[in-house]
Amino acid sequence: MNISNKELQINDMITDKEVRLINADGTQLGIVTIQKAKDIAAAASLDLVKIAENAKPPVCKIIDYGKYRFEIAKKEKESKKNQKIIEVKEIRLSVNIDVHDFETKVARAREFIEGKGYKVKVSLRFKGREVTHPEVGANVINRFADACSEFATLDKPPKPKLEGRSMTVFLLAKANVKPQSSKTDKNAESNKKGSPSTVDSVNANLENKELPSTIENINPENSDSV
Repeated sequence: MNISNKELQINDMITDKEVRLINADGTQLGIVTIQKAKDIAAAASLDLVKIAENAKPPVCKIIDYGKYRFEIAKKEKESKKNQKIIEVKEIRLSVNIDVHDFETKVARAREFIEGKGYKVKVSLRFKGREVTHPEVGANVINRFADACSEFATLDKPPKPKLEGRSMTVFLLAKANVKPQSSKTDKNAESNKKGSPSTVDSVNANLENKELPSTIENINPENSDSV
């Protein structure tokens, strides 16, 4: 059972006649009736939690479920906080774009990708009957991608995709190209430098979620645009 995606059964939600019980300290208490398991958990002011519903009999553990859920929520919040969000900027081209405008937009793409680490959406909108010749727009986009090839690479799918009257591709920084740090970033960095089996499978899931203790040695048989 993937406990990150499924709520666990606890206390009176558990209706099995008997369960294999694990105490809060990890001690295996063997197979007991569900009522006895609930009584032991209640006596310790803790919760009875089913952690292996497919085992025979199901495996339950006594834990502080409220604390467990709090720790999981805290961990997920920290994980989201540390995720790197890549901003997407759009550069718009046209079928009849002139040389100067083309070069200006290439420079802008370089600034976005090489300077800021952004992902760039390159779009071209066909006007009137231009849409009857999508290959012309594709050529413009491919020329633009080639002009940016020194610092960027095409995201998948690599070919311009026509959607309605628009054609788009996405450009990403090459793996060996790192965003250039601004002076402010460099100063900040300088300041920083100066400052001071069935149950076995379930057990692995529980360890990843940091339950109070682990289960060991259980017999599986029992168990913005430009």
